[in-house]
Amino acid sequence: MKLIIQIPSYNEEHQLPATLTALPRELPGFDQVELLLIDDGSTDRTIDVAREHGIDHIVRLTNNKGLAAAFQAGIDAGLKLGADVIVNTDADNQYNAADIPKLVAPILKGDADMVVGDRQIRNITHFSPLKKTLQKLGSWTVRQASNTQIPDTTSGFRAYNREAALQIQVVSKFTYTLETIIQAGKLLVAIDHVPIRTNPKTRESRLFPSTTAYVRRNILSIFRIYSQYEPLRVFWGAATILTLAALTTWTRFLILYAQGHGNGHVQSIVLGAVLIIAAMLLAALGVIGDLLAAQRLLNQRTYEHIRRIELKLGIPPSHYQPGPGPGPGPNSRRGPAADEDHEAIRAHMEV
Repeated sequence: MKLIIQIPSYNEEHQLPATLTALPRELPGFDQVELLLIDDGSTDRTIDVAREHGIDHIVRLTNNKGLAAAFQAGIDAGLKLGADVIVNTDADNQYNAADIPKLVAPILKGDADMVVGDRQIRNITHFSPLKKTLQKLGSWTVRQASNTQIPDTTSGFRAYNREAALQIQVVSKFTYTLETIIQAGKLLVAIDHVPIRTNPKTRESRLFPSTTAYVRRNILSIFRIYSQYEPLRVFWGAATILTLAALTTWTRFLILYAQGHGNGHVQSIVLGAVLIIAAMLLAALGVIGDLLAAQRLLNQRTYEHIRRIELKLGIPPSHYQPGPGPGPGPNSRRGPAADEDHEAIRAHMEV
């Protein structure tokens, strides 16, 4: 059994040493534990620092593509490097690495394919009340769309077994956290959650330049993802509201007309007609969205099969660079299997 811990990074030369030092090199249930850095176009010494700390694998993206793209690149590379389980953590040392055994335990027991770490948002002191409220709203929305019971859907501390990783396909350019849970729910992937600890805050988030931007982006992201996967609920719900509004305006006109006051209120008929037309358009969009959602599921299945074919053909990871492996230390090791993996990948790249 091989565990690969992937670390999406962007300009993390100062935070990365603490993160890499804390990550385990041996875990019960695994023969190999390897570290994979996904460098998202860093302009500082992130890669050099990773090499100095004995990183096993590096995926170096040519420019800054965003966290979602870096996460997806890490999943693809982890599968091609032979991972049986992939753990995702942040480079800023937000998550307590000592909880990785707890995170992978449900997978090792065969009880889950995907496990999400629950940060227990209410206990995080540096989160503002607005941020906590938005986190709760976002998690509730994702639970409704995915039919799951994950309390902290924005947590990036996660574990995937090989089958779950094969099915993950992130479309969003902004975040992967919400979308992957919805995908897991729709694809009937067994998903679980465990309570985890977080480390003290080391720096401000780079995903959001301000609280206003955080609110705006999260609301738009939640609406977009929910609309993608539940178009009938979104558009037919809106169509129902407009239909009720149209019926209300028409009822008002009929009451006034029956009382002999219909003259001068023809605008109620016009307004009701406009609302009905808008409701019909929204209902049609819901049907079209539902058809697109079915097509998206078929595309996702096709993408999964392509991945399986690539793995059988032994296609190496994109933008891959082998790392030096673990440096000296009591928990450091590099077995012959890891060396064979590196040699195989070098051979493929040379071909």
